[in-house]
Amino acid sequence: MKITGYSFGNITIDGNTYTSDVIIYPDRVYSTWWRKEGHLLQVEDLADIVSAGIPVLIIGTGFYGAMKVPDTIIDYLKSHDIEAHVEKTGDAVSLYNRIAHEQPAAAALHLTC
Repeated sequence: MKITGYSFGNITIDGNTYTSDVIIYPDRVYSTWWRKEGHLLQVEDLADIVSAGIPVLIIGTGFYGAMKVPDTIIDYLKSHDIEAHVEKTGDAVSLYNRIAHEQPAAAALHLTC
């Protein structure tokens, strides 16, 4: 998977454009990612990623970084041997493209705010 474009509320992945938050897996895009509490990431929001056993997760917190990622989430991911990176979504996109080119990685991206 490769992200070829991102702007507020809009992302293009492998030629397909999405306008809602996404989770990118190595082999597919989940295009209707919705969190339990919109701007506060919780363990429940990442259950499928954890069960998939992907070793790296890049979390995009939004164009302006409005989505909060508590330290407990990072600790939870570490306890499942997942290396987590948290960035504003624009930076997360660049990081994902670099990392996913080298190893299996997932990205959970908030596209607005």
